[in-house]
Amino acid sequence: MSTYQSSPPVNSLVLYKIRPARVVSVGEKIEIELDGGHKRVRPKDVELLHPGPLHRLADLAPQEGELHAAWELLEGSETNLKDLAELAFDAFTPATAWAAWQLVSEGLTFSGTPAQIQARPREVVERDRAEREAKAAEERDWQAFLERMSAAAPAPEDRDRLGEVERLEHGQSEHSRILAALGHQQTPENAHRALVQVGYWHATHNPYPARCGVPTRDPDLPVPALIEEERLDLTHLAAYAIDDEGNQDPDDAISVDGDRLWVHVADVAALIDAESEIEREARARGANLYLPEGVVNMLPAKVTDQLGLGLQPISPALSFGMLCDPQGEILDIRIHRTWVRVERLSYDWVEERLDEGPFAAIRALVEPFRARRHADGATGLDLPEVSIRVEEGKVRIRQLLRLGSRAMVTDAMLMAGVAAGRFCLERGIPIPYATQALPDGLDTATDLASMYARRRRFKPTRLTGTPDLHAGLGLPIYTRATSPLRRYSDLLVHQQIRAELTGRPGLSEEEVTARVAQAELAAASVRRGERLSNQHWKHVFLRENQEWRGDGVVVDSDERKVTVLIPDLALEARVRSRDAPGLNERLRLTVTEVDIPALTSGFRILG
Repeated sequence: MSTYQSSPPVNSLVLYKIRPARVVSVGEKIEIELDGGHKRVRPKDVELLHPGPLHRLADLAPQEGELHAAWELLEGSETNLKDLAELAFDAFTPATAWAAWQLVSEGLTFSGTPAQIQARPREVVERDRAEREAKAAEERDWQAFLERMSAAAPAPEDRDRLGEVERLEHGQSEHSRILAALGHQQTPENAHRALVQVGYWHATHNPYPARCGVPTRDPDLPVPALIEEERLDLTHLAAYAIDDEGNQDPDDAISVDGDRLWVHVADVAALIDAESEIEREARARGANLYLPEGVVNMLPAKVTDQLGLGLQPISPALSFGMLCDPQGEILDIRIHRTWVRVERLSYDWVEERLDEGPFAAIRALVEPFRARRHADGATGLDLPEVSIRVEEGKVRIRQLLRLGSRAMVTDAMLMAGVAAGRFCLERGIPIPYATQALPDGLDTATDLASMYARRRRFKPTRLTGTPDLHAGLGLPIYTRATSPLRRYSDLLVHQQIRAELTGRPGLSEEEVTARVAQAELAAASVRRGERLSNQHWKHVFLRENQEWRGDGVVVDSDERKVTVLIPDLALEARVRSRDAPGLNERLRLTVTEVDIPALTSGFRILG
């Protein structure tokens, strides 16, 4: 009887799929014994390895033999299972047949079927062995990596590998093998969780600038020297750069000269040519990135060092001089390249002296303008604002009070923006004008809930080539012109005005439109990065201060939850309430849970 007959006898060794089996009975179907039980199969489902007798599968014990020597003798030729077993083990038994077949099924030195086995050539075997060893080493490395991740003890060499998870967290890819192996769904939030969980990121790591695709370092570009040119000397006028304590980029200041208000702005266009590499970099960034942990500038730091008002004894400026009549109309606009001597002050310091000397005079000059804006529909939303700083690893949140000094400076800057817009419009100079459509509904917002509702109806500010109403500011014409160190559109306005003042050709309307579109796309990412970063650090603060208690003001509600604004944090939250608190009702809250990657915190109403 042939070893490889079509109907295997009882107690023979057969192959069922990839497993050894013993034939128990033969009929229309064959009953086989497998490790773990019996099964009835069709004759074509099994392949004979040895005719037997095999009484127990346990008899298929590992065998010692000359496996390598058998391959070397047979290399490049064909054989069958019986001859291979006899050559390698000096016997053909069920146990040696199974041992020989395991060698064949391994597929390295032999391949084929029980009846026709090929001894593979040496060069093929060596190539495959090297590939298998490399794959095995890779698998060992992968398992060691996963063990380090489970222990939250990443090694330096893991940084490149974990970049895969970072890319998913940053929205640059949609799948991560590592994230799946760690048991997380493929989302940026879960990638954030995983990177913290394995110890790659600190629990407070802020991922949002990178996720929003904005640069996280200042540009490193050479800065040209300031050119020598004729400037109007206004150093005899006291000039005040009034800003938040700790501000590092003072780019505007105010002077009073009789009944004329001067707004001095850092003359950034004197250094940044419209076709320079620095200009292209600023355009690609759109604006400074203001984070609680620091500022990332759109211009090289040396530009601020040279031009920041008050950082040098005398500063070059582009100065906007104007009169304002009792009806709030701006008159007699003058724009000059100037020299100014600037003193830096804080809002808090000036607030205590608003009724004194120069500050009283400034207030008197801007008050008619402010009154006219509000008569023309300017919206003053008194919604909570906070300053968030990360100092020595601690999150510090300070509520910003509605200061008269801040409002005074704001109106002076708006006056300069109106003056710049009218100057350019009258001369046909293409610039971006800031406009905002009227919000739906004109109801007056006097309480927190109505101001919250009104803000939600606001249309975004747009930059266009044609002046139009800015509803939120109550201005029929306005351009941004007082922050060229911080915002690209302001720099572009300065470059266009400088071209007019020097008699040189400026950019065309098409060029201005194209540059603004590029910069605004980048600036939108910057604003999103700032907004998400501020939320991130607020939730970090709550996690680090889980005993926090504070008030929330109800600004909206539905059947199950109320929406509250928490003034101390300028944070909006949804809170479950058994009762039905009315709008503007104050609720005492405590924090219950914080999920930093999800940017959510839970609150409970205290009884």
